[in-house]
Amino acid sequence: MEVIQKRLGNLLSVKSLVTLALTGVFAYMAVGGTISQDFMTIYAVIIAFYFGTQSQKTQDAMDRGSGDGQN
Repeated sequence: MEVIQKRLGNLLSVKSLVTLALTGVFAYMAVGGTISQDFMTIYAVIIAFYFGTQSQKTQDAMDRGSGDGQN
């Protein structure tokens, strides 16, 4: 239960809310067939940033957990 609460709390961060909102807009525009190239570029950058930071956090946690002190 604690893990679920922590994940829900993380979902409410500003970064996550912006990503979810943009994904909703992307889906709406895709259904309507009105996705512009500018929006696609902005969306791709934001999604790449979001998942890149998530990946980096995971990697940092794994590095700290190993305890060997080497990179």
